[in-house]
Amino acid sequence: MRIVQKFGGSSVADAARIQRVAGIIAETRRAGHQVVAVLSAQGDTTDELIEKARDLNPAPSPRELDALLCVGEQISVALMAMALEAMGQPTVSLTGWQIGLRTDSRHGAARIRSIDGARLLQELEAGKIVLVCGFQGIDEAGDQTTLGRGGSDTSAVAIAAALGADKCQIYTDVEGVYTADPRHVPGARKLAAVSYDEMLELASLGNQVLHNRSVELAKRYGVDLEVRSSFVRAPGTVVKEELTPMERMIISGVAKDADIARFTVRGLPDRPGAALRLFALLSGADINVDLILQSVGTEGRSDVSFTLRRDDAVKARALLDANAAALGYRALAVDADVAKVSIVGAGLMDAPGMAVRMFEALAEAGLNIQMIASSEIKLSVLLRRAEADAAVQAIHRRFFGDGE
Repeated sequence: MRIVQKFGGSSVADAARIQRVAGIIAETRRAGHQVVAVLSAQGDTTDELIEKARDLNPAPSPRELDALLCVGEQISVALMAMALEAMGQPTVSLTGWQIGLRTDSRHGAARIRSIDGARLLQELEAGKIVLVCGFQGIDEAGDQTTLGRGGSDTSAVAIAAALGADKCQIYTDVEGVYTADPRHVPGARKLAAVSYDEMLELASLGNQVLHNRSVELAKRYGVDLEVRSSFVRAPGTVVKEELTPMERMIISGVAKDADIARFTVRGLPDRPGAALRLFALLSGADINVDLILQSVGTEGRSDVSFTLRRDDAVKARALLDANAAALGYRALAVDADVAKVSIVGAGLMDAPGMAVRMFEALAEAGLNIQMIASSEIKLSVLLRRAEADAAVQAIHRRFFGDGE
């Protein structure tokens, strides 16, 4: 079998952890498999490099920042290669540009365009373990780029797709995908399997085990994913297209996203095209909007509330302020003290009463809902940020019990 394994920053944070991961990789090769291991930068290396950059320049150019950040993953693969060599394992470490991982030129948030798998296949056929820098690639100008949040997950899945790998294993600091964050919900249960669509929703809604871009790629190219622990030798969670009836649950999990802000545009003209102009302006600036609520007021005007990522809040506010006259609204309010809590399940819309059970759990916990949004497999509510953990726990107890 050809297996791609990805190890996150916590898995390779120090020498002891590197040796543990080297043992996992070597064991996989000794079992007769071809192995490509994709590594993240050690621990907090990326944050430390950003801090070093800003000590010298508060606003470094995106190109030079990418050139700096790529160093973190190169340290990881070089050290891992040394550990494997000490075990007698034939190994080669490669950067993103050495494997021909081509991206666009959006430094800090690049998108993968293609991967030339020739070098990877050459090294695998030579019997070597191939260690690859995650998170990085090269654009058409020959400049190094980084893929942004979840970039190493995305690199691993893209490489698995390019190589036609039999499996892509994502090793992390938890044992798999849970019904809620086990660090905050003691009764959280590990899922044996979850569908691509459910995992995509969970990732988009705040579950931090996998990044949504990696799940999108896996679904598009049919890559078999498995989330496993680097620290505990136990089966993980399989992410796949279809689940068996035994595997399927009505609700797969409860997710929290506290990195959002709520915008309320008051007094927007209530006429055709007004909302279009508002959201087209945001979309044109690469600002994604999530929950949307419109209420019709008086005097031919309406109020529109929506959520977006907190990282985009300053940019969005400046954009709306600069275009207030053209949009014709009367006031703008921004609230960054909110969070979104969601339930996800492929059978959600086919199971009557799921919304009622969720709302009952919140009401009994004394938690007030500000906004509601639903789709075929998710139901989300907006509430105060300080109440998010209590909301997750209350909802999880209602659907999964206390785990005892």
